[in-house]
Amino acid sequence: MSRNGRPDTGEIHYDLPSPYVPHACGLLHLPRFIAKAKRHVKDELGKSYQRNYKKGFDRFICLHLGIDPETVEEIVRESSSDEEIDNRLAEIFPSDLRVEKWNRELVQKGMSEMGREALASAKRKMGIEDRTDLISFADMIEFDEERI
Repeated sequence: MSRNGRPDTGEIHYDLPSPYVPHACGLLHLPRFIAKAKRHVKDELGKSYQRNYKKGFDRFICLHLGIDPETVEEIVRESSSDEEIDNRLAEIFPSDLRVEKWNRELVQKGMSEMGREALASAKRKMGIEDRTDLISFADMIEFDEERI
């Protein structure tokens, strides 16, 4: 423990959106993935974020949408504005985003039996086994970035 009584998990980007913040299209986590891609293409994504970039939730949302995370990164790299990013993403997204299905999956990551085991393991590694309020991996992100 070293950062405000919290485990030191590396550099924290407090400006990244919460995974619970929806994009204008309604999808949770999408603003966060786009923000991480923006940092990555500028070589500003912290080392602690690199290991899950285009993996974890980033990969899961792309699987849900049937798109490649590399394509999202390419769109971010080549676009000159947020509006252009959104327009280009809309071109590759399926017509039915199945927003409710994705949002439910995202908020429940870590609640299956296997997920609870993985969550418990992550809490042990961080020395926060007593945090019973952290019930999903999105909650773990919120905790790590000091929003809860």
